[in-house]
Amino acid sequence: MAKYLLLKHYRGAPAAVNDVPMDQWTPEEISAHVQYMNDFAARLEKTGEFVDGQALAPEGAWVRYDGEGRPPVTDGPFAETKDLIAGWMVIDVDTYERAVELAGELSAAPGAGGKPIHEWLEVRPFLTAPPTITQCPHT
Repeated sequence: MAKYLLLKHYRGAPAAVNDVPMDQWTPEEISAHVQYMNDFAARLEKTGEFVDGQALAPEGAWVRYDGEGRPPVTDGPFAETKDLIAGWMVIDVDTYERAVELAGELSAAPGAGGKPIHEWLEVRPFLTAPPTITQCPHT
């Protein structure tokens, strides 16, 4: 089995079909969305394909080491991950095709008006071995 990360984005991905930001949803719409996600995870737990998943709070910061005896540096001139990543789910499946199938199903979680969002999800395999470095023939 192979592990895949399914990333849900606040922004930065292509627009969803039902592209109404969550902060404009009713409490009932948010509850229905969360219930769909929980039901999806529970079903994958039963098949042994669910590893973990979390929604992320909008707060957060970039942090970087800035040298001995200096405090860490926060934020910077980069895209704010806290503005981009809404949450994630880790699945453990037999094939890439199964990962894509599950991501497609997860993309249909309900949103505004109870209609499926049809959002884009990023599917990323976990690295299972160190990357191979090929030497340039001129070195």
